Amino acid sequence: MADQAVDADGLRMAEGVAHESRFLGRARELKELRADIERAGLDTLAGRKAPRARVLLIAGRPGSGRTALAEELVRQVAGAYPDGVLRARLSEPDGTPVPVERTARELLAALDRQAPAGAAEDDLAAAFREALTDRRALLLLDDAADAGQVDALLPDTPDCLVVAVARGPLTGITDVRPCTLGGLDTKSAVELLTRHAGSVRITVDPRAAESLVEICQAQPAALTLAGGWLAARPKATVADLAKQLSARDDEGGPLRRVFRLAYTSLPGPAARILRLLSLAPAGLADPHTASALAGCSVDTARATLDDLVALGLLHAVDSPLPQYAVPGCLHPLLRTLAETQDRPAELQLARARMLERTVRLLQSCRAITETDSPRAHARLLGMPRALRFPHPRAAAEWLRIRRPALLAAARLAVADGELDTLARRLMSQLVRAMAAHFGTEAAAPDLYGIHRLVLDVAERRNLPREKAAALLNLGDLDARTGRTADALARYRAALDAGREADDPYATGRAMESVGGAHLELGDYDRAADWFGRALVQRLARDERADAARLYGRIATAHTYAGRYGEAVRNWRAAVAGHRRTGDVAAHARALSELARVQEYAGHPEESLLTCHEAVEWARRAEDVRLQAALHLRLADTLEHLGDPTAAHLHRSAARRMLGEERQEDSPEPEHDANACEIRSTSAED
Repeated sequence: MADQAVDADGLRMAEGVAHESRFLGRARELKELRADIERAGLDTLAGRKAPRARVLLIAGRPGSGRTALAEELVRQVAGAYPDGVLRARLSEPDGTPVPVERTARELLAALDRQAPAGAAEDDLAAAFREALTDRRALLLLDDAADAGQVDALLPDTPDCLVVAVARGPLTGITDVRPCTLGGLDTKSAVELLTRHAGSVRITVDPRAAESLVEICQAQPAALTLAGGWLAARPKATVADLAKQLSARDDEGGPLRRVFRLAYTSLPGPAARILRLLSLAPAGLADPHTASALAGCSVDTARATLDDLVALGLLHAVDSPLPQYAVPGCLHPLLRTLAETQDRPAELQLARARMLERTVRLLQSCRAITETDSPRAHARLLGMPRALRFPHPRAAAEWLRIRRPALLAAARLAVADGELDTLARRLMSQLVRAMAAHFGTEAAAPDLYGIHRLVLDVAERRNLPREKAAALLNLGDLDARTGRTADALARYRAALDAGREADDPYATGRAMESVGGAHLELGDYDRAADWFGRALVQRLARDERADAARLYGRIATAHTYAGRYGEAVRNWRAAVAGHRRTGDVAAHARALSELARVQEYAGHPEESLLTCHEAVEWARRAEDVRLQAALHLRLADTLEHLGDPTAAHLHRSAARRMLGEERQEDSPEPEHDANACEIRSTSAED
């Protein structure tokens, strides 16, 4: 990681920071929770079958070990749930509740079920619950902010189990008895200290160890920090630490006191990096994030992060790439330190450096995919070595692993409101990188959210050109997922924004998209009218290729409306336009559609002649499937005209072409030859 954004093989564990997790104590709580799984619920006592999953609630303050207990419970009972364990965190590091929409989408993705981009929150939650209908799965919902988040995701089957972690009771969810956590038992607390500080000092002074446990109120997070402090000072005694903590008059409990001691003991640069990590998106950082925030080298940042893990001030994330998480219980303390010890301008500069570094990494991530572009290659070589990826696979792996943090960075940048220029650049590069590595369709749910953020910035900054672009992108995603009415509203708003910006591309694109939405809704007159408006603009700008395509779209609308004369006239204009621009493939498709409409209009002889011409142009375009479809259409027309022999020859030619294409492409199963028939909308859409 010192030299490149990702190692040469694309995968690397964070050295020296991955530790095996061994759970301590909580035997009574675990026993009660396991018994609660089998406890008869209110529905059972009333003689009814439980309609929903049982919910086990672990309640406690951050730092009480509530998540560790939940994970241990899940580990112990996971064998009874063969369909696996699903995990979700329901609060941001700063305590902001995560929208149910985002959580449901992430859980659906974990089940290999991709929901449509832009789907409503209720639809996503319902889709998730439906996905678990026939499954026996275990759902761990960590850091729930309120009962509504849990209730929306609660499976509608008693075969699933939900383990929820929250600060207190989740009022509103019936039949839930919270397991409220206090401190560890003394034996387990001392063992936790021993695990971090070593056994010698604990063994020689057990009373001091017990005193330290009492000062820390046996809270796991406080004991972990105390153990880390001792581990970093081999000559210090347990009694020394207990004395220092007792002398501190900090308010806020034992965790705050131990944290303040650990923090004030850090070297200045390490302390600065630690408090600036409160700015890390989603509480997740890698060496590049820390490097950019603090303005230091990647090597220095990596070494400091590992040191902070050893002190218990950070967690190492189990990931192929080095990643670190800010403990949720420490995040508010770090944020307070940053706000009191760093000037607002310094914090804003740190955010700007982090966003700028992220933008450059995304540029590098995308550029590595443009292997055929000398310009992209030169741009990549011009970047510092630390920002380069060795190959596309490594870049894709980085993008996949850092995706939650990257999306969080975009959300935070937009919410900040003062870094909109960087936010726009970040979102632009994120869209391009995701499209390059994952494809537009696969990345559509994430892209939808990013385009909504772009729209927020454009409206806030009164940027009509960017507003139009965002609305067009959102409209396209709505249209692809069947929300045509929503898409139409987006396209109309995009048209208004494009006109306000005096952007001919946006207005032309919006008018054509409005026409396409009307076509999909079956309003063919309005579709033809809007396509005509877009055509006028294209002709005025001498955009011949687009004009030819629009003639085809107008013809399609007339065909659906049964106005075959108008359709023929516009298809002829499309044919002429494609011939002038030299687009052989489009010329062949337009002739094919013209032949179809001529047949619909009752002119089989004209259709036959046009079909023969289309076959020749399809041959020039090397479009085998179109040639085969045209031969089949010729066969149908010839049979209609009473020439079965010639029809048989054309069918044989079509079968031969399709057979050769299948052999060249892939061993896919043979499809019915008529499946090659071209839909009337496909030629020019």
